[in-house]
Amino acid sequence: MSEHIRVAVLGAAGRMGSATVRAVQEAADTELVAALGSGDDLSQVTAAGAQVAVDFTVPAVTEQNVHALVDAGVHVVVGTSGWDEGSLGRVRDHLADRPGVGVLVVPNFAVGAVLAVAFAAQAARWFDSVEVVELHHPNKLDAPSGTAVHTAAAVAAARARAGVGPSPDATVQAADGARGADVHGVRVHSLRLRGLVAHQEVLLGNPGELLTIRHDSLDVVGFMPGVLLGVRQIASRPGLTVGLEHLLGLA
Repeated sequence: MSEHIRVAVLGAAGRMGSATVRAVQEAADTELVAALGSGDDLSQVTAAGAQVAVDFTVPAVTEQNVHALVDAGVHVVVGTSGWDEGSLGRVRDHLADRPGVGVLVVPNFAVGAVLAVAFAAQAARWFDSVEVVELHHPNKLDAPSGTAVHTAAAVAAARARAGVGPSPDATVQAADGARGADVHGVRVHSLRLRGLVAHQEVLLGNPGELLTIRHDSLDVVGFMPGVLLGVRQIASRPGLTVGLEHLLGLA
């Protein structure tokens, strides 16, 4: 590219934010123009001339950040968890009045994790049973993870298209939470343990066989190619895009 993409990072002091700062600084086609921490004024983004802002803040503020940046005409790549259909719908409606501005909300920036979700959706229509187990560090604020919710939605949609019924389950008595959360009709179990980064298993069962699709993120550096891909492509994708799979040709 002849010109660098001018990038601002929100949540720059956090684990993902600080890794993004380094990745943007080291990439040949991007320039870090602002790095904002908690409480910093978003006006710094536009004052620095940022074309793209990457949000790795916290669920409590990420949506309001996106709306403010959309109003300012800044493209946004969002890695913060906690988004639901309501918040996504509000952003989608807002973008209808801001043609040319793009927002990318990504549950997981690891290319391997995105592929694992795609593989699980392909496999889910061929198995009687499917459940998801996601494992993260204990500092994570939301459960289930955004990736697990995204996976459950993809699996449920694939099974619905194929006319596959719900997973069999004869449970009539269970302690609260013992069977996990019901997400789009798929059971999702969340583990929080010290020493983990981000991990997920999709378990698919038929009589006589079990297929396990697992992805492990061992270091935040593994998310950076996906983050940079979003930064590079979001200007050419006006409106709301949810999931890195759309940038990888997997949707």
